[in-house]
Amino acid sequence: MRHVLSALVQNQPGVLAQVSGMFASRGFNIESLAVGETETAEFSRIIVVVKGDDRVLEQVRKQLEKIVTVVRVQDVSRFDHVERDLILIRVRATPEHRPELMSLFEIFRARVVDVTPLELMVELSGQEKKIQAFIDAVLPYGIVEMARTGRIALIRGSKPEETSSRDTDESLTEKPQIVGHSSL
Repeated sequence: MRHVLSALVQNQPGVLAQVSGMFASRGFNIESLAVGETETAEFSRIIVVVKGDDRVLEQVRKQLEKIVTVVRVQDVSRFDHVERDLILIRVRATPEHRPELMSLFEIFRARVVDVTPLELMVELSGQEKKIQAFIDAVLPYGIVEMARTGRIALIRGSKPEETSSRDTDESLTEKPQIVGHSSL
């Protein structure tokens, strides 16, 4: 089973290395990873996609919670949530193929962000299936280069009650409590 985990972490150097190092040292494979600052500059959110059964997920959560700079861990995939990926892709676009490509971009709601005489650079966001379908659709025209983000996700509506043993009853707009551990 695929799980989308959201870890709220202290925004300081080395946190990503600690988190990714934990996955590597325990033999957990990361399918997707995205990191960014939150609405509060002192915190970042790390979104990790992992595959495994509930036992594997529980091991991952426990190991993440042992990291001192990790404030909160949530299995976003257990709740109603929104997930998105982003892709920038450069596609060969000869003058005779541009009308076809522009129609294709419109169908996928992709946005042209750069134009050269023989290429178009396009931006597209959406669920993983949509991104893959777009890649498959433009592949016959020739993909020059592409870059994808890792998955990002947020739970819809109110904050769920159950998440991690380190959660507090505070709302997401309040400062999370920082809890440290003496051993890793």
